[in-house]
Amino acid sequence: MAKNGDIDLKALVRSIPDYPKAGIMFRDITTLIGHAEGFAAAIRKLAAPYHNERIDAVAGIEARGFILGGAVADRLGTGFIPIRKKGKLPWRAIGQDYQLEYGTDIIEMHEDAVQPGERILIVDDLIATGGTVEAAVKLIRRVGGHVVGAAFVIDLPELGGSARLERDCGVNSHVVVSFEGH
Repeated sequence: MAKNGDIDLKALVRSIPDYPKAGIMFRDITTLIGHAEGFAAAIRKLAAPYHNERIDAVAGIEARGFILGGAVADRLGTGFIPIRKKGKLPWRAIGQDYQLEYGTDIIEMHEDAVQPGERILIVDDLIATGGTVEAAVKLIRRVGGHVVGAAFVIDLPELGGSARLERDCGVNSHVVVSFEGH
């Protein structure tokens, strides 16, 4: 399990073929977050580049981004903003539609979750095509927030999400592990 004296986080990710549809290789982090040392190492690595940045809040994208983002927010000493699927928030929300690798969807956040000028770090488990995180960036910017960066446990570089996020949104990605293929 060790790699260069550290936990091999990639080995803790379960790969599930043909989920949620044929041709998709789903990268399941539940095995990583269920491993105490692996989970702690992943949170340390997600938060590390931002310790010397001013971060006002961490925004986590439903659902696995809640688990990771909440832990990163705690580590950075900030609040947490949930970005949820449509219809799940109890207060007035703003939404943004997006394309994902296997369909379309809408994410929302409370309209008062971010104050103008606040510096927000977005956290999610995985970046594939970048559609979900691009929608999150648009939501945060729509209410006047500044996206400092986006952090992911997993990158699927062949799908171009990190490059798209930087090119189209001007937001740098920090990733812990990469998997070839999709």
